[in-house]
Amino acid sequence: MNVDYEQEMQALRVALQQRLEQLLPVGNQQDRVGEAMREGTLAAGKRIRPLLLLLTAKDLGCDPDKPGLLDLACAVEMIHAASLMLDDIPCMDNAMQRRGMPTIHRQYGESVAILAAIGLLSRAFGVVAEAQSLPHAFKTQVVTELSTAVGMQGLVQGQYRDLVEGRQARSAEAILLTNDLKTSRLFDATLQMAAIVADASVHARQRLRCFAQDLGLVFQLMDDLSDGVSGTGKDINQDSGKSTLVEMLGVDAVHQRLCEHLRSADEHLAIACNQGQSTRRFMRVWFDKQKTMFGLDWSLPEC
Repeated sequence: MNVDYEQEMQALRVALQQRLEQLLPVGNQQDRVGEAMREGTLAAGKRIRPLLLLLTAKDLGCDPDKPGLLDLACAVEMIHAASLMLDDIPCMDNAMQRRGMPTIHRQYGESVAILAAIGLLSRAFGVVAEAQSLPHAFKTQVVTELSTAVGMQGLVQGQYRDLVEGRQARSAEAILLTNDLKTSRLFDATLQMAAIVADASVHARQRLRCFAQDLGLVFQLMDDLSDGVSGTGKDINQDSGKSTLVEMLGVDAVHQRLCEHLRSADEHLAIACNQGQSTRRFMRVWFDKQKTMFGLDWSLPEC
């Protein structure tokens, strides 16, 4: 693997961590909600979404050091962290473990976890509003993308459908729609934010929407496949009794679908980001690391 690439990725992760720590400063000892916000956001994670935003903006021709860009990436990570906190609470999935650690509601209590998630959502939109040197028109578009991804056309609707329909028999189409709402929509908002800051073309933005949809479905299918696998940092057999594509179609068919979505995602990304290869390389390296765990076989083109 290219040493320069590894150094670049490490530098981006460090920059994200440092900025998140600045945006979520340590409060007083009695501030349990603020402590939970920091714990849920600053804990070691993959940082896929903020890294995608930074790399895609660069590939679309945006100066990677553009003021405000890093803050937009941090806002996305805050929203993702909030969604995980809410997903884990007892009235939702009642998860015990996240990222190899006890879930936030186990550490701080359910009420604090809910308030911390709301606090993170609020802070994320504040960070966007305060982002330096970004035109007001850009900020308005970014807020629209994020609010759509979070609300009834995104995460909220997806979580509701999963709670109401997840334990019932449902069609493959219904499962895919829920997966799209729960996972693809935030990827879509993330990539559209990068395109907005880079002032990308309508064509590039549409290709990025297609890429996001494929990518979200890939992540959800991988999550379903890993449900019985130990060492993922999450609860084992969390989907037991739930209607998933793995339960409906079987492991082999889901493997095939996953690979098809992954190749489609790469094709859309190659067309959207034709000025640079950073995002494609990041995706290829990350997914290559997943091959062993999932027993997958794909051949993505070299960047």
